[in-house]
Amino acid sequence: MLLAFRCALASERVSAAAIEANEFPQLSQEMGVYAVPRIVVDGEPRWDGAVPEAEFIRRITAGAETNGP
Repeated sequence: MLLAFRCALASERVSAAAIEANEFPQLSQEMGVYAVPRIVVDGEPRWDGAVPEAEFIRRITAGAETNGP
C-alpha cells in the first residue's frame, strides 16, 4: 500500500486510497474483496496480494499504456 501512495505522490495521474474492508463491508462486497491487498485500477479489481515493487510498477504502467495519456 505504501508503494501505491508513493506512486500517487510522484504522479498526478495516480491516486491511491486504503479502505479497511471490515469497516466497509458493502464496498468490499462490491469490489469482491476476498484477499488483501486488492488492487483496483480505474475502478476495476485487477489483482490480489502483494507483489514485488518492480512488478507493481510494471502492472500499473502497463495499464497506463493501454489507457493512453
